[in-house]
Amino acid sequence: MMKKIKRIFFLFMLCLAFSIIIFSFIAPKFAPNDPLVTDFQNVLREPTDKYPFGTDQVGRCIYSRILYGAKTTLSITFLLLGLVFLFGLIIGTIAGMIGGKVDTAIMRITDIILSFPDMVLAIAVVGMLGPGLVNTVLALSLIWWTKYARLSRVLVMSIKNREYIDAGRMAGGSPLKLITRYIFPNIISPLVVQLAIDIGSMMLAIAGLSFLGLGVQPPAPEWGNMLNEGRAYMQTAPWLLIYPGMAIFIVVCVFNVLGDTLRDVLDPKHI
Repeated sequence: MMKKIKRIFFLFMLCLAFSIIIFSFIAPKFAPNDPLVTDFQNVLREPTDKYPFGTDQVGRCIYSRILYGAKTTLSITFLLLGLVFLFGLIIGTIAGMIGGKVDTAIMRITDIILSFPDMVLAIAVVGMLGPGLVNTVLALSLIWWTKYARLSRVLVMSIKNREYIDAGRMAGGSPLKLITRYIFPNIISPLVVQLAIDIGSMMLAIAGLSFLGLGVQPPAPEWGNMLNEGRAYMQTAPWLLIYPGMAIFIVVCVFNVLGDTLRDVLDPKHI
């Protein structure tokens, strides 16, 4: 009974997450105003029918900027996670299959990167390269691939000497065939769970860099960047912070709960 309830709840969260993703790409069609057009006659206007979430310090529609920002934030998040997932999976699989000095060298590199706090290292890398979207992607990619590499390595090492792998090897299967036909199908579930759990964390990392002025640069609409622009008006125009903050909070919560329910459904400990 509990398993059925968990599965139903997972399907509900999955539908909700997909709805957010789909809506983020069609959201600009629902924007009542251009998110980049300034109107100095309507600076810091409270929420009205024309401006449902009010306007910012240069008269731009907050509601429209949040809708456009959803596409920006989610696009960057999934692009980054796709890159680090694939790179980490390949590197971890190589380390686990080959072992020896190759494995030691790869793991020492990951240990060095993991010895630094994620955001501190990301800030340092973006600070050296310069602020901007491309450098943000490079900085976060440099950091986040390590967890997938380590997890992939552990999973590969746990199954590479099992009977069905040996049978495939004795049947003349090439290393590439062994990996794609026998290794990947048996390690993908825990990696997908980790990927789902990391969606919310990656969104917060992107928003955090933008909030510090190192990520997406103005006037592009992005939720972290909007928080950065609105912090100077916290007391006089709190809606500049409330609505972007609520957008981040709601979306991150949805994807975090999705990751937890996916872990319960797949139960990787019993794979």
